[in-house]
Amino acid sequence: MYQVAKISITCLAVAFVLLLAQRMDAKEKSERVLRHIVCFKFTDEAKEAQIAAVVKAFAALEKKIPAVKGFETGTNNSPEGLNKKFTHCFVVTFTDEKGRDEYLPHPEHKKFVKLLKPILDDVFVIDYWSR
Repeated sequence: MYQVAKISITCLAVAFVLLLAQRMDAKEKSERVLRHIVCFKFTDEAKEAQIAAVVKAFAALEKKIPAVKGFETGTNNSPEGLNKKFTHCFVVTFTDEKGRDEYLPHPEHKKFVKLLKPILDDVFVIDYWSR
């Protein structure tokens, strides 16, 4: 009888731990966001006014594309000298991959890319899930 009770308690404890872990995982997933990091290196011929127009147009996408849940931008100020002439960084936030999948082919995004291309020397993009 003692052995059966011990096994039952052990099974209940394992079930409780698994349930707790599952709930914690679900909560963690619901708090995560998908970050789309974009860094630009502009051509040497790019004028400050052209760069400013690109930055303004990129920022405007947050209001034009509902899938965009957040937007940040900034210019490099690292003292390390490792930016490889990439000067501008943008962070676009989505709640999920579906949002990013809507954003990439969106007509407003494509219009922005058209504005950008003539002065773009190189681009670096990386996406990740926040923790």
